[in-house]
Amino acid sequence: MRPVLATLLLCVFLAASAAPAADAARASCAKASLAIAVDAGHGPKVPGATSARGAPEYDFNLRLARDVVAALAAAGFPKAFLLDPKGSDLPPAARAARANTAKAGLLVSIHHDSVQPQFLETWSVDGRNRRYCDRYAGYSLFFSTRNAFAGQSLALAKEIGRELTAAGLAFTRHHAADLPGERRELVDDAVGVYRYDGLAVLAGAHMPAVLVEAGVIVNRDEEIALSGPQRRQKTAQAIARAVAVWCDGEKGR
Repeated sequence: MRPVLATLLLCVFLAASAAPAADAARASCAKASLAIAVDAGHGPKVPGATSARGAPEYDFNLRLARDVVAALAAAGFPKAFLLDPKGSDLPPAARAARANTAKAGLLVSIHHDSVQPQFLETWSVDGRNRRYCDRYAGYSLFFSTRNAFAGQSLALAKEIGRELTAAGLAFTRHHAADLPGERRELVDDAVGVYRYDGLAVLAGAHMPAVLVEAGVIVNRDEEIALSGPQRRQKTAQAIARAVAVWCDGEKGR
């Protein structure tokens, strides 16, 4: 077989084999049947960032993830579930694998943000030195082009951003800064969506996937807001509304 013809046939085969997967993902986007994995990032032993007052990020993640599951259920998605309810400290790739095993149709990973070390200052909390940064505040959203459903992931991230913005929340731009550890591509400058291909929890997921940084917990004022039920409910309900709008759009394709 000629190389050009072989290449053409391979492309046709790949396109044909990929189409059913995408069609299946869209067809499964029905509220009653869509299994939504909500991931509380990190875990009790490896808790992620530390807030301005010394609280572990995982505590923030778990509380908000539970609220997101409840908000999704209230919005008509009864199969939303907490990906790791026991707090097993799974590495990011294992979280994606667990969502794959559970045959989730959507993955939302919940996190809370920090900043690069050079921006941290020191203050005293209950006699202990803590690190904080009041320079940055706000949410941020990430998708990966390595995800098999990158286009759908981006569409969902944008929808979440629109809902968070409509709820009165702003996003942080510090992940686009030209410095080591950042330099993320800000693909939607209106609602705070970044491209981050290296996030294993997104790249390894066999379904649309978005990572939500709900706010900056090293910011002293934002930490207080993020600790309270009002901000959690506002964020969770915005995510649930965004999923509903996104799902309706997917069914309409």
